[in-house]
Amino acid sequence: MAEISETHVYPVIWQDEHVLLVDQNRLPLDYTLVSISRFEDMVRAIKTLIVRGAPAVGIAAAYGLYLGAKEIPTRDRQAFIERLEAVAEQLKNTRPDKANLGWAVDFSLKKVCNTPGTVEYLIQTLLETAQTLQREDLQTCYAIGDYGLKALPEIPERLSVYTHCNHGALATSGYGTSLGIVRAAWHSERLERVYVGETRPRLQGSRLSAWECVQEGIPVTIVTDSMAAHCMKQGLVQAVLVGADRIAVNGDTLNKIGTYGLALLAKAHSIPFFVAAPLSTVDIWLKTAEAVSVSENPSADIYQIGETLVAPAGAEYYNPASDITPAALITAIVTEQGAIAPSELASLVKATG
Repeated sequence: MAEISETHVYPVIWQDEHVLLVDQNRLPLDYTLVSISRFEDMVRAIKTLIVRGAPAVGIAAAYGLYLGAKEIPTRDRQAFIERLEAVAEQLKNTRPDKANLGWAVDFSLKKVCNTPGTVEYLIQTLLETAQTLQREDLQTCYAIGDYGLKALPEIPERLSVYTHCNHGALATSGYGTSLGIVRAAWHSERLERVYVGETRPRLQGSRLSAWECVQEGIPVTIVTDSMAAHCMKQGLVQAVLVGADRIAVNGDTLNKIGTYGLALLAKAHSIPFFVAAPLSTVDIWLKTAEAVSVSENPSADIYQIGETLVAPAGAEYYNPASDITPAALITAIVTEQGAIAPSELASLVKATG
């Protein structure tokens, strides 16, 4: 296993009956913790992207289910379960594009439904389940980092990689999926540099991924999204690493807008393209991603940065939040069970239950 650094940030912290969330809307200029002790505040935090990244959102939602359970007034078990199911649905509807969120909420709800005991005991079980999911996600990220390190191209010198959006410590329990591979490569002295695409329009690459790299002393170069093809043609990168919000059983991957374009560019330049994600990101009910509906973000993301307008009045805007990368463009999907070809994903999901 690669050397593990403990200098990275933890985006979700449980402390004294409340959750502390790193406000990712305020990074990199301001590192702020938001205290969440009520269910409605957790719903708002997820919707407003205070917490983001599929695994981190799933962990936050699991704690949100606990907070919501504490607010249910009845102590009748059946009535409690019915109210809890409504709380779970409200959480799942905050970010339906995040497979990990739905998975974490459903897992926690099923755990409670299958656990005998009083309502008080069920509430405590929800807290323990959220804490377990958080610990297990950290171990999952470490495993993804190690398997991803083994999958990277073997070249005589240190390699450089290109990343998109943020799938690092801030997006998980504290280590990262695609940035977990970066960390593993850095601590194994196989990494020369990370090229981070800014990831317009919300700039998660330049604001968050680059911030994480700077915190740990990992050499990072920020480029605009339009520079990716040039970087590849110039031989500046030897691999592309991305995360995922949702993966179909055949390997089709829904991720931050721009991922599909990067996959096409990587294919054109014969550069391996890796998707890094826990198996919980795989939607077992989704055979392919052809029918997936991609949501749109507000037009303001495009026509202004902060308070500054960058486009003329009267123009129209199209702002899809994500795109779908076909499995055929993906070299391997790196999970906690190994780096596998997309064609092998269905068998792995079936074998792991």
